[in-house]
Amino acid sequence: MMMDKDNLPKLPNGWEWTHLEFIGTIAAGGTPSTKEKKNFNGNIAWITPADLTGFSGKYISRGERNISTQGLQTSSAKLLPAGTVLFSSRAPIGYVVIAKNELATNQGFKNLSVNAAYIYNEYVFYYLKASKRLAEKFASGTTFLEISASKFAKLPFPLPPLAEQKRIADKIEELFTRLDKGVEELKKVKAEIKRYRQSVLKHAFEGRLTEEWRKENADKLEPASVLLEHIKEERKKTLAKKYKELPPVDTSTLPKLPKGWEWAQLGNVGIIKNGQTPKELPKSSATGLIPFYKVADMNRIGSEKYMNDTEILLSEEKTKKLKIKVCQEGTIIFPKRGGAIATNKKRILVKPSAFDLNIMGFFPVVVSVMYTYYWFVSLDLGKLSDGSNVPQINNDDIALLFISVPSIAEQNEIVSQIERHFSIADEVEQAIDASLRQAERLRQSILKRAFQGRLVPQDPNDEPASVLLEKIKKEKVGVNNVKKGGNHG
Repeated sequence: MMMDKDNLPKLPNGWEWTHLEFIGTIAAGGTPSTKEKKNFNGNIAWITPADLTGFSGKYISRGERNISTQGLQTSSAKLLPAGTVLFSSRAPIGYVVIAKNELATNQGFKNLSVNAAYIYNEYVFYYLKASKRLAEKFASGTTFLEISASKFAKLPFPLPPLAEQKRIADKIEELFTRLDKGVEELKKVKAEIKRYRQSVLKHAFEGRLTEEWRKENADKLEPASVLLEHIKEERKKTLAKKYKELPPVDTSTLPKLPKGWEWAQLGNVGIIKNGQTPKELPKSSATGLIPFYKVADMNRIGSEKYMNDTEILLSEEKTKKLKIKVCQEGTIIFPKRGGAIATNKKRILVKPSAFDLNIMGFFPVVVSVMYTYYWFVSLDLGKLSDGSNVPQINNDDIALLFISVPSIAEQNEIVSQIERHFSIADEVEQAIDASLRQAERLRQSILKRAFQGRLVPQDPNDEPASVLLEKIKKEKVGVNNVKKGGNHG
């Protein structure tokens, strides 16, 4: 692949556009046979792309596994010198690190070794970090994208004088260090916001959030004991023959609540709903008005709090035919089976809906839906699931939990105050997210300016890149002549 310089940015005087193959030696990696245990009992560091997942350093010394000399000799893996730039060429493309010591890689890398007399490897490192999208354009593949050694060799490379390469890499490092510190501080503040929300919820359900309000409205508030009796009567009407009251329990060991509040078990203030997944359920349907939700629907944009989108809409006739229970508006749903429990998602149904067997619902009777929702938000579902291979939340895990119950008026005030505090937190979090995105854009801008020759000043006394390329070319010719001569020995 020839380089079309007309389509590449113009470079400063003393710079040259070239290809990676002309600035160093490219080597792919390899994997020894896993059938031979001896291949992996050595002390040669062996790097795979998986070792770079979450890796943020510039230099790497070893990965999860080592290989032996035998493993090296019986595979296409090569012992690479310290300073080699490693570039992941598949699954995914674009991880870049520098070898801190001699090591080898698997075939998921294309590796570039350069002569420090002409090329500064940290400059190459930053250029390849900035070239993920460019490399992907050179890649091919159906199952996954991969850039071959020959294509990697043809990646265009803006080569400045050696002294300028070092100045550029040092400047990038300086600016990135400042950016990283700023990003770290922003992330700390974001973590504090999460703790702030948790604190707001804790204070809300202890009665501390509405302490002043309660004093001002003490003569207007109905005791929660009266409310609980009302809830009991409503549950009897709703459940009829299925009505069941949980046995009385001792609440004396629970934290003390404000005057007029009561502890209640969740099963006594609402109705637990379990989902169903009939075999005849269509994968998608738009024939009715009754939404049928799966856990994955909780991840849809627009369904972060209220359920608003699904691929399955059923008619009343279809729900009756499949014997699907339809739950009323205001039911709070959450994952009850599998790894999704740990995501702690809680959502509210905005219309009569149904859901599958991986979801549990809770409908509060008389108690404010939003008060109950925020109580669920404060609940860590992961602590409720059993210890089986497939985690699950059972009805009793929910029914036997204690919820603090104030009067309806105070429930509404608590919801109002939670949402006011959360609104402030949301605004701060949005500002932080905007700053984090700006930091990433600035990072990309720094790299773009660096490799267009606009980050640091040029020095006319620097040896031009054209001379470096000639020296590298002569060195390669010399090495090849030595190898040819050796073959005749």
